[in-house]
Amino acid sequence: MKFTSTRSAQDFTSAAAITRGIAADGGLFVPCEFPQISYEELLKLADMDYIGRAKAVLKLYLTDYTEEELDFCVRGAYSNTFDKNIPAPLATVNGNTEMLELWHGPTCAFKDMALQLLPFLLVKAANKTVPGRTIVILVATSGDTGKAALAGFADVPNTRIVVFFPENGVSDMQKLQMITQTGNNVSVCGIKGNFDDAQSGVKKIFTDNAIRQQLEAKNMEFSSANSINFGRLVPQIVYYVSAACDLIKSGKLAAGDKFNVAVPTGNFGDILAAYYAKQMGIPIDKLICASNRNNVLSDFLATGVYDRNREFYTTSSPSMDILISSNLERMIYHAAGNDAELTARLMKDLAEKGRYELPKEVLEKLQSEFFGGYCDEEGTQKTILNLFKEYNYLADTHTAVAANVLEQYRKATDDDRLTVVASTASPYKFASAVLPALSNSAIPTDGFEQLQQLSALTNTPVPAPLAGLKGCEVLHKNCIEKDNMAEFVLNFLA
Repeated sequence: MKFTSTRSAQDFTSAAAITRGIAADGGLFVPCEFPQISYEELLKLADMDYIGRAKAVLKLYLTDYTEEELDFCVRGAYSNTFDKNIPAPLATVNGNTEMLELWHGPTCAFKDMALQLLPFLLVKAANKTVPGRTIVILVATSGDTGKAALAGFADVPNTRIVVFFPENGVSDMQKLQMITQTGNNVSVCGIKGNFDDAQSGVKKIFTDNAIRQQLEAKNMEFSSANSINFGRLVPQIVYYVSAACDLIKSGKLAAGDKFNVAVPTGNFGDILAAYYAKQMGIPIDKLICASNRNNVLSDFLATGVYDRNREFYTTSSPSMDILISSNLERMIYHAAGNDAELTARLMKDLAEKGRYELPKEVLEKLQSEFFGGYCDEEGTQKTILNLFKEYNYLADTHTAVAANVLEQYRKATDDDRLTVVASTASPYKFASAVLPALSNSAIPTDGFEQLQQLSALTNTPVPAPLAGLKGCEVLHKNCIEKDNMAEFVLNFLA
């Protein structure tokens, strides 16, 4: 399997793509072809545990890793790190809706599914491509990626990690998870700005030749733990394959049947992984792209015009508070028939003008695959309440957005097909937003009291990783201007 850039014809191994994170031309690495999984092969995978399924999918893409290396990586990531050793269980809401719960890992969010594995993949990749070098991980986070990356890379030999987050753009629990992170190789810093500012700052550092030269002098190499890194994307493909296996095993998906997927979407990585699974032969039909009030993606899918020149909203689903969806670049490249020249031109327009418009035929291709919708704050609250009252299912704000847009899709199309909803975070990570949806009682200002109140109200347990934060020392107190990110990184590495 070879990989190329979305912006120019190149030829890389998977190890090189994972080590670099982003191509030198600013493009993202994509596979040159999609391997296939037949229904008969799915039947075999259905009899395996998650580790077996993950190895089977990964070896199709990461062909320069040995079987022994993949076994080491996958077992290291998924053994005794997730609740009941079941990383991605399905929970039935009703007869045609299944929640794919991706938050049973150490940081209670779906990013654990990839970021428990990425450190193993990256260390093996670096040993193949840049042996002896220290890998410097740069992360911009809207909340969940930061903690998951920190947890995955803390004290991993020959790595350093710097995480930037919007100071006022994450939940209190997300922030506490990050600023209490231990590890001799970690640094966490707030920025005065939003996630897009953090993400743009990280990309700028990545493509700054002068900074790269300074790192080379120190025998260091940049890489990314954001979903721009293919090493983040490929583990996400696994859980859609696994969901299909579980539906087959439970008798809910027969040969010839298809299911839809609904995903709360910000940076477009999670739903892109579902598209990749579909391209591999997984029987997925419609991909339902759910946005919050920052509805740049739903407007884009309706009109073909991507325009980030709009008001930015801070919402109760902060991991989706994004106006520049990085992974959309990969989707455009594929939808345009692997047209790197067009993709590069559109991304140049986005960087210089803040907007671009798709050719008609590319938009029609996207619209054949995706349905886009958005849910405002009121709709999010109502959906959380409805899911709990009607189905006794406790959802976080992001999952509620996806469930709400799924119902919009069903009303608009009369498509009542079985749908898997990506449930991306524990409701306890956003207790201050979930509680008002369920009760009129006063909400405590203390975050840990909020956890206890939500537990008592819903008769559900507080996740141990969140309860365990109480009393942890705050270790990272920096908050900087967005223009000072490069200086902060270089000072950390000095």
